[in-house]
This record gives sequence, C-alpha cells and structure tokens, in this order.
Amino acid sequence: MNKVIISLALGTFGLGMAEFGIMGILTELARDIDIPVSSAGHMISFYALGVVIGAPVIAVISHKFSLKTILLFLAALCITGNAIFTFSSSYTMLIIARLISGFPHGAFFGVGAIILTRVIRPGKVTAAVAGMVSGMTLANLIGIPLGTLLSHEFSWRSTFLLISVFNIAVITSIVFWIPDISDNAPTKLSEQFHFLKSAAPWLVFLATLCSNAGVFAWFSYIKPVMIYVSGFSDQVMPLIMMLAGLGMVLGNIVSGRLSSRFSPLRIAAITNFTIAVALTLTLFFAYQNIASLSLAFIICAGLFALSAPLQILLLQNAKGGEMLGAAGGQIAFNLGSALGAFCGGAMLTAHFPYNYVALPAALLSLSAMLSLLLYRRLKSRPVFCSGAKVTG
Repeated sequence: MNKVIISLALGTFGLGMAEFGIMGILTELARDIDIPVSSAGHMISFYALGVVIGAPVIAVISHKFSLKTILLFLAALCITGNAIFTFSSSYTMLIIARLISGFPHGAFFGVGAIILTRVIRPGKVTAAVAGMVSGMTLANLIGIPLGTLLSHEFSWRSTFLLISVFNIAVITSIVFWIPDISDNAPTKLSEQFHFLKSAAPWLVFLATLCSNAGVFAWFSYIKPVMIYVSGFSDQVMPLIMMLAGLGMVLGNIVSGRLSSRFSPLRIAAITNFTIAVALTLTLFFAYQNIASLSLAFIICAGLFALSAPLQILLLQNAKGGEMLGAAGGQIAFNLGSALGAFCGGAMLTAHFPYNYVALPAALLSLSAMLSLLLYRRLKSRPVFCSGAKVTG
C-alpha cells in the first residue's frame, strides 16, 4: 500500500516540476528564444490547455484499459513532452511540447485517485490522496529550486531534461509497485456525465478554477516580482522558490490535519479568503523584502491547502462519474492556471508595475470564496440536495 502511494507521489512530483518549473526559468527562456516575458508566461497556459484536452479523453476511455496501463502511457507522455521542450528552438515547438507535457497531468490525478479508492481501506483514502498530492508539493520544495539553480548554472534546458530523466524512474515504480486493476466506473459514456446535471459540481469546479487563477495570476510572475519589485538578486531565486515550496508542503499537511475537525467546504472557503487578503497586501507591500517573502509563503501554503478539500468536494458530488469528476477538477485547476497567467500578463501588457499582478489575483481568489459560499447556501436547500449532504 505504501509503495502504491510512493509511486503515485513520484508521478505527481514529476508533474509538479513540469508545471511549476517554468516559473523559475521564465526570464532565461524569454532571453534564449528572444520573446517577451509575458509570451514566455504563455507556456503556463499551453500546459493547462494540454490538461484540458487530455483529462476528459483519458477519463472517457479509461474503462478500456487497466489503470496501470494508462499510468504507464501517461508517464511516457511526460518523458516525450518534456524532452521535446528541452530541445525546442522555436516558439511553435515550445507550444507543442507544453501541450504534450500537460496532456497526462489531470488524467494522472484522476487515475491515481481511483487506484487509491481500490487499494486503501475506507477512512484512509483522504490521507492517501494527500500522500499522492505531496509529490507535487515536494516538487515545489526541492525539484523547482533545483531546476531554477540548474537554469542559472547551465541552461533552462537542463531543468526540463532532468524532468524527462526523472520520469523514467516513475515508469519503473509503476511497473513494480502499481497493481494491475481496472476502473469499475459505468461503461456508458452518458452515465459518467449524470452528476453534471446538478449545480453542485459546477460551483466546485468554478471555485477550483478561480482559486488557482487567483494564485497563478501572481505566482506565474513571482520571479520578476521578487527581482524587480522586492529587490532580490537573481542568485537568491532558488531559495525563494524553496520557501514557496515549503509553504505548499506545510499547507497540504495542515489542511489534511484540519480535515478531521472541519468540513472541506469550510477549510476551502476560509483558505480562499486568507489568500485574497495576502494578495491584496502584496499589492501594497511587495516593495518590502520581509513582507514580500512572508506573503508569498502564505499564498503558496494556501494553494495546496485547497487541493484536498476541493478534491473531496468534487468526489462527493460526482457519484457515478468519479474519474470524470477528478479529471474535471484538474481541468478546472489548470484552466485557472491559464486564466491566472493571462490576467497577470494583461497587467504587464498594460504597463503596470509587476506588483499589480496581485490585483486581479486577489479578485479571483475572492470570487472562489463567493462560489463556495453560494454552494453552501444552495446545498442547504432540500430541493437542491440530490446527492450526499455536505455541511459547512
């Protein structure tokens, strides 16, 4: 059982490096390919688009193959996409590589969640899912700072070459540690979409999208914010990314611990409010070193404090279509990445200072909280409760 969680965590570690690693090398990538930083930031959006395309495709065909086979295919795509990105020399090739790299992301989380429900006894699934997610948080704590350091010492290409090589280890762990089981979800495509007739999952999807968009409108441009606004040198960026990663790790841990005392809805709503406040303060205090670092830590902690509660809310409201619900959560998550990067980049295109990316970020996080409050209000109505009751 532990080996299954470790294998899945290794996979999410690789995905985390591919998704978030771009933030630490934006300036180097832009300089090497001779494009604006805002255009380099679009690589975040193209990764997210790959997730949007890949997640539902894999969810729909998952019943035709064993879950282990699907995981192996997804890990192979990770190697392919990141390898192409490593050796790309044009903007077009970079786009294609990021689309391929993003394709496995949402599906991997969806398949992983289903596997854990099959091998983990009831009552321990939430902790197991948090264990799987921990790979992504550790990627931000260890992998991304390492990638940022490599980009400074050698080239941004070395970062993504490392990601490709790492995924060979992921494939090896899947071969030896993941049991060969199949998805027991409904085989009819129409049956998997039944849960979407309710407004509940749509509100959770919206909250997931806005939550991630809020953080990514700022986080996508963390490097120029820290360098050009907060006044840090380029050499300390690996340490700053490590601090952000530490926040993500602790946020995931604390959220998991709180889940035994508070509902996922309450945790998610309060976390989004906290993020919105921190982003608002960033707009005004990014010029101060200590304040900028402290707020960055809080925002990044909030990002992964939201992961498990929102995933649980989706599973509670996706009866009969759990795979599609889990994949849909990752679609919303990565659409949020794209929307956030676009909104933050729009502020830069309009020639606002870098710290102003926090303005749309705060508004998006506040929108996520309002979506969850609306979910709670509607869910409390008897006519609305067609599924499991969720309390706040």
